[in-house]
Amino acid sequence: MASIDSLRFRDAMARLGAAVNIITTGTLETPVGFTASAVSSVTDSPPTLLVCINRSSRSRSAFEAGGALCVNVLSGLQQELSGIFAGKAEMAERFTHGHWSTLATGAPVLAEAVASFDCRIDNVVEVGSHSVMFCVVEDLRINEGQAGLVYFNRAYHVLPHPGL
Repeated sequence: MASIDSLRFRDAMARLGAAVNIITTGTLETPVGFTASAVSSVTDSPPTLLVCINRSSRSRSAFEAGGALCVNVLSGLQQELSGIFAGKAEMAERFTHGHWSTLATGAPVLAEAVASFDCRIDNVVEVGSHSVMFCVVEDLRINEGQAGLVYFNRAYHVLPHPGL
């Protein structure tokens, strides 16, 4: 089997466009969150997502099996928020941006998100440098009429408004 160079692999993966999300856990009093594009649907019965996080991330220890997790899908107007949650800002500072509430699990939910998937982490699988979290959706919120935000070829792109 041929070995694929990791830089070449990352260059190819940059061409795989993905929604930009803020992944949260904890509570409104002790929130934790980071920006991620490595999110995917697994099945709709039961509704399950997978979320990947780098094992060396300072946020990783907050995400454990059985814990709450919310996938907040960002709109085209929230590129700055994506950068805040991807940067070096302290957790408390990150959550001063946007409006936060909770749904079923108690994980922070971004009111302005295109969609929010409120989940329980069912299983965590360690693969290479990342933890893959399988998350069963317990509740969700959809905000109609917002343009989406994707990351493609190492840049943000705003999708057309759904009504156009």
